[in-house]
Amino acid sequence: MGSVVGDPIKFVLNWGRRYSLWVFNFGLACCAIEFIATSMGRHDFMRLGVIPFAHGPRQADLMVVSGTVTDKMAPAVKRLYDQMPEPKYVISFGACSNCGGPYWDSYSVTKGVDQLIPVDVYIPGCPPRPEALLHGIMKLQDKIAGEQSGLGGVNRTDVKALTAPPVRRP
Repeated sequence: MGSVVGDPIKFVLNWGRRYSLWVFNFGLACCAIEFIATSMGRHDFMRLGVIPFAHGPRQADLMVVSGTVTDKMAPAVKRLYDQMPEPKYVISFGACSNCGGPYWDSYSVTKGVDQLIPVDVYIPGCPPRPEALLHGIMKLQDKIAGEQSGLGGVNRTDVKALTAPPVRRP
């Protein structure tokens, strides 16, 4: 009886989350321009239920990291990801955020945003086209629709964060 009542509720909750993604754009380089182009009239990803430019990380469901993540910027990316409420999703947009791009050999470049936070969809390219971001969003929506729980995605609690000693100010 529980699964008969639960399945329609799960479907409705997943459908609502699938078509109302609030995006927190973490634009770090030239890929951010392609993200902005995707939100304009020609491509208009609002027709897919994606609301660009959430007011902040606490109102966002989806973080789009676009551009080169440097070691200096990495703590800010992690901090803002941690401030997002569950369920939260991440799209890595462009070669620089996927693996460091043409700057992979630099001492100051993080070799992919997936070393900091879990990534749900990778979009390759340098810079990737707006159509690629639209395709990645549709793949993420398919992933959300297929989730078992209607109340959120996989619990991604970082065990190291729970067991690490508190950081003290100098």
